[in-house]
Parts: sequence; structure tokens; C-alpha cells
Amino acid sequence: AEMRVAVVGAGVSGLTATKCCLDEGLEPTCFEQSQDIGGLWRYTEDIQASRPSLYPSVISNTSKEMSAFSDFPYPEDFPVFLPHGRLLHYLRRYAERFGLREHIRLGTTVVSIRKHPDFASTGRWNVVTEAEGKQTSHVFDAVMVCSGNFSEPSLPLHCFPGIERFRGQYFHSQQYKHPDVFQGKRVLVVGMGNSGVDIAVEASRVAAKVMISTTRGALLLGRVFEHGYPWDMVYNTRLMSLIRNNLPGPLSRGWINYMVNQRFNHENYGLQPEKSCLVREPVLNDDLPSYILTGRITIKPGLKEFKDNSVVFHNCPEEEPIDIVVFCTGYDVSFPFLEESVVKVENKHASLYKYVFPTHLQKPTLAVLGLIKPLGGIMPVIEMQARWVTRVFKGRGANVSPPVYQNAAQILKTEWLAYMDTLASFIGAKPSVLGLLCRDPWLALTIFFGPCSPYQYRLGGPGRWEGARQAILTQWDRVLKPTRTRVPAGSSSSFPSLLTILGFLLLLAAVIFGF
Repeated sequence: AEMRVAVVGAGVSGLTATKCCLDEGLEPTCFEQSQDIGGLWRYTEDIQASRPSLYPSVISNTSKEMSAFSDFPYPEDFPVFLPHGRLLHYLRRYAERFGLREHIRLGTTVVSIRKHPDFASTGRWNVVTEAEGKQTSHVFDAVMVCSGNFSEPSLPLHCFPGIERFRGQYFHSQQYKHPDVFQGKRVLVVGMGNSGVDIAVEASRVAAKVMISTTRGALLLGRVFEHGYPWDMVYNTRLMSLIRNNLPGPLSRGWINYMVNQRFNHENYGLQPEKSCLVREPVLNDDLPSYILTGRITIKPGLKEFKDNSVVFHNCPEEEPIDIVVFCTGYDVSFPFLEESVVKVENKHASLYKYVFPTHLQKPTLAVLGLIKPLGGIMPVIEMQARWVTRVFKGRGANVSPPVYQNAAQILKTEWLAYMDTLASFIGAKPSVLGLLCRDPWLALTIFFGPCSPYQYRLGGPGRWEGARQAILTQWDRVLKPTRTRVPAGSSSSFPSLLTILGFLLLLAAVIFGF
């Protein structure tokens, strides 16, 4: 009999988990409590408890080529960075292309997941679901938790003295939908993550005044990077990763800091983070520097206390009048359907081997997908996790027994490409640049010097895709197609840039060996 797998959620994680189960010959059943697929990327005006929520202006922070599923490129006419509607359209096409909908039960909530009495020998799970007020019990051989981590807002009001006497309005960023609420108001945004900066930028177009309060600062990247190319297609290459991971720690951090400050000096804009925070996930926004320059947004230090109609910041004695406060303080990791002993959550992070498997279970038959914050596209990472997990379920993956605890600092330091390569090596899908150099030198050079797009992990091994080579060699064509709209778009060969890099390396080698 086929191994039965319960998949919790039909967002990005749930869809790719279902697809990977089918690829491995497993029998998935995907439970989604809403009436449609898409998870976080499905926009609604309603704000529901324990459900992800986004605002209409949300745009992806990673480019389409670096955030595609590895055997399903985005259409070439899609913009390079995707509005949420386009991304949802892509997910629906993905579900249709691979026949996923027949395995998804919409309007079905997972109430509880408990170990079956024979778990020690079989690894099975009892799963209770609810649909239309009726509960049903199931037994599954394995479980993939794909419920995401943007459902439980973290709002630690006890950390903000005086908030109980503040007479203005305040809310968590999860409740934000439109900037109209800020019309003519004095607005304070607490926290400097991606949502915080996006909301501050939108608010500044209609508000009387906007301030961002940040204790630690942040490194700021723009979607538009060197020479106008997408940031992640320049940053996440095998050459760049090799340099970053082989330089001594201080040199590597200093180099990254230097690169980021080429666009503008963070210290001059009040954004330079503390040294200990250089490993934090950078913020992606193209507008903030110009909005600071034009006075639309002011950067402030951490909050000291609230007054009746104002706030006081650390190291700033004067009070600042405020009408509305938006707390962009992140989300808590929560699995209400699991027993606490199954997945231990501490300081907003779960104890998981390779950020996927609970470290103490007798059988590796439960996996959590998507609880990682790499500096790169999350969708390919989740897909790689799912490919590894389904092979582990089948008894063909790498050993998952080492009890490794990954804490918050380790998670934020995770290198996107290194993590992808690690999981790919577990299933035999990591591309061999040296091997390709003999058989297909042009492809090998493109893989090493060019963007590490997800298609690289379909060149060989299980799940090999015949279209992977062509997808890699035409990735720049799909990037430039939606932007070269005034003149015909020609081929975007990377040959000149490769020659430049090769020449630089040869010169560097000559200098080193010359000395």
C-alpha cells in the first residue's frame, strides 16, 4: 500500500509538499481550512484570527527566477518582482499543472495531531480534522506541517511602558490593509522589518508625519541592484557564496557591509546596525533612502515610554506627539494542533534538525516546512525541504537522527545557497560544476558565475527535469522580457560578464602567485 501523508495547509509549502509526495509515489492528503489555495498570498479584506494577512500593495522581495519552483518557471511576461496577485496566479497554475487539487480538501481544519499508539514501531499519527462542524479521525503514516509562521502576531505590549495610558490608536501590522487610515495623522512604526518599512513608506504619502523606531537598525537592500539587475541574481551566485563562506568572519561581514553601503551610507541615514546584528536578515526596500532625504520619514531610536498623546525615545528627552502606532513586531511560531512535546518552540524558533525534523522523535515521520529565514527565495528552499522529507519518509534520505538545536542566531546566519546545496546533497541533486565542465562547459560556467537559480537542482538525481538546462540558459531572457518593452528584446547572453570575471580571476591569480 502507498504511504499516506497528511499535509497541513495549502499555501506555498503545502502545494510543493503535495507535489513532492506525488513525485515519490506517496499518497498525500492536503487539508486547508479556507476555501481556496494560496495561503499568505491570497488577499482578502477580512482579518481572521490565526490566518495570514497581507495588504494589497505587497510585492515579492525575491525575483521570479530565484523564487520559482525548480521545474516550473514563471511565464516570461510576468514582472521580475511579483505583486501578490501574480504570485497567487502562479501557484494556481502550479496546482493545475501537476494535478494537485484532487488531493486538497478545502474548508477542512486540522484540529489535532497525536502519536498513534504504535508510533514507536510504525511512526504513524492520529489526525483529527473538522469540516462543516463535523470532526473526522484519520491515521496517517507521516505528517508534513505546512501551516506557515505568519498567523500568530507577536505584540509584547508589556515591553512598552505607558502603553496603557496612550490615548491614540495602535495595532499590529497584521491588521494593516490601506494607507487611508493614516490620512493627516502623525504615525509611528515600531520595528524595522520588511513590513514595517513598507507600511511607513505608504503612510508617508498621506500622513502628516511618519517615524520609524528601531533599536538595532538594519541593513537595507534595494530590489534594483548593481547595473539595474535584481539583487538576488547578483548576490546569490556560486562564486559570491564561495567568497563569502571562505573569507574569515570579520572580513566576510566587512565585505557585505561595504557592498550594502555602496548604495548609500547607512550611518548617515541613521540605519547602521550594531555589529552583532550584521547577520540579521536585511530589509528590502527601494524607497526608504529617498523618503528619509525628503523628510517624509524620520528614523528614531528605541521607544522609552508612551505618554497620553506622545512618545519618548531613548536618548531623546523631548516628547513626540503621535496619533497612530503600528507595531511591526513579527509573529510567534505556533502549532496549536500539535502537542508541545512534539515540536518545542523557544524564543520564536523551533528545535528542528536542519530546520525541518523534530530532534527527539523515535521515527522521522513528522516534518515542519518553511521555518527558516535565508537571504534568498523561500519557495525553492521549501521545495528542497519537501524533496528531502519525502525521500526520508520513503527511507531513501540522509540520516536525520543527530540532535542538533538550531537557535535564532543560527537561523539568521543560514546562507541560502549553502543550505540548498546541503539538502540537495542529501538526495543526490546537487549539481557538480567540475563534472559539467567536462561535458557541458558553457552550462558549468553559467552555473558557477551566474545566478544560482532553482533549476540547477533538476539537472540530475531524483526528480531530474529535461527542461532544466534550457531554463538556466534562458533565465536572463525571462528577466529582461518584461522590462525591454520599448525596443525588441534580444538575447541576453552573459558571455561578456563571464569573460570579465574570468579575466579578473586570472589577473588575481597572477598577482598572488607573482608575489
